Amino acid sequence: MWDYDRLFQIIEELIMHHSPSGAEAEINQLLMQRFAALGVEVWCDRADNIIAKIPGKNPDRAIAITAHKDEIGAIVKSLADEGRVKVSKLGGSFPWVYGEGVVDLLGDNETISGILSFGSRHVSHESPQKVQQEDTTVKWENAWIETKLTSAELETVGIRPGTRMVIGKHRKRPIQLKDHIAGYTLDNKASVAILLALAENLKQPVVDVYLCLSSILGNA
Repeated sequence: MWDYDRLFQIIEELIMHHSPSGAEAEINQLLMQRFAALGVEVWCDRADNIIAKIPGKNPDRAIAITAHKDEIGAIVKSLADEGRVKVSKLGGSFPWVYGEGVVDLLGDNETISGILSFGSRHVSHESPQKVQQEDTTVKWENAWIETKLTSAELETVGIRPGTRMVIGKHRKRPIQLKDHIAGYTLDNKASVAILLALAENLKQPVVDVYLCLSSILGNA
């Protein structure tokens, strides 16, 4: 089995491949390559799930082990003036979890980075943002993404309503805290790493084993 350093390396690689629900091409390509390199039969079904099969001694019986490969984020709702992009949540995401900072928008033609913004903190008590700072939780309707691109430039890279937003790779890389791993999207990418470890180490199981890396959106 993998040692800690090998496990961290695989988890890091998985985390650095974006996989927002419904836009999982980046992680799918990596997983197909990984399983194929191990000599494991692998395919992507119509619901965008990646399935790998490890043949067993008794092909008349089978078990399935699952993990979900997609991650939460946000989805573009509208494009405002001056390169501002309005988004709403995708899955159980909250803007205060991400905080102000770099996010990535997965355009049809190019992935671009922007800044998730909650507005200036230097405001008077008469400003609506002052109430937001002191008395309420930041919600997606109070946040936006600053891109500093024109409407034409956003259209060129394929940013539109429905485009997915995820935490930016600029700050997505995990870190090691002694024998712990800290980072975004560990709830899905760590379990995916476990299935990759099984594919590498499980030889001739008693029954057929299907490793199912699911898309939550595809199975909803």
